Amino acid sequence: MITCGIDIKGSEVILCLLSKEDGLFQIAECRQIRHTLSNSNDTDSVRKFQFMLKKLFEDYKVQKAVIRERLTKGKFAGSSVGFKIEAVIQLIDTVEVVLFNSTKIKDIIQRNPMPIPFKATGLKAFQEGAFTVAYAALSEHVVEE
Repeated sequence: MITCGIDIKGSEVILCLLSKEDGLFQIAECRQIRHTLSNSNDTDSVRKFQFMLKKLFEDYKVQKAVIRERLTKGKFAGSSVGFKIEAVIQLIDTVEVVLFNSTKIKDIIQRNPMPIPFKATGLKAFQEGAFTVAYAALSEHVVEE
């Protein structure tokens, strides 16, 4: 099962495609790991953005999209555009879409530590949030021995 980890920063989504088979994680190549919603007030721009993400999910056979949830209040609260992007992704009907908050991610990773440091993955530094949420989603139901 290919999972797409999504980190929303402002008007941009950062993606990481990750799968797990026989206990081994595989980072899949992706043609474009950053996508920007250029004009969130224009219906056509929002529809094109959603279509582009839906097409990417179909092309890479993504079955689950996991969004790193942002805070609604406080210093690190998400922007209105970020929440609009989140809704656009949630309305894509060809994939299961879930949100993971920071507490849940930390808890899962504490129980299932990453087998290698992030720097050893070969991903760009800005993809760490997307990778972490995808890793947490794929590790969520691992039974500890």
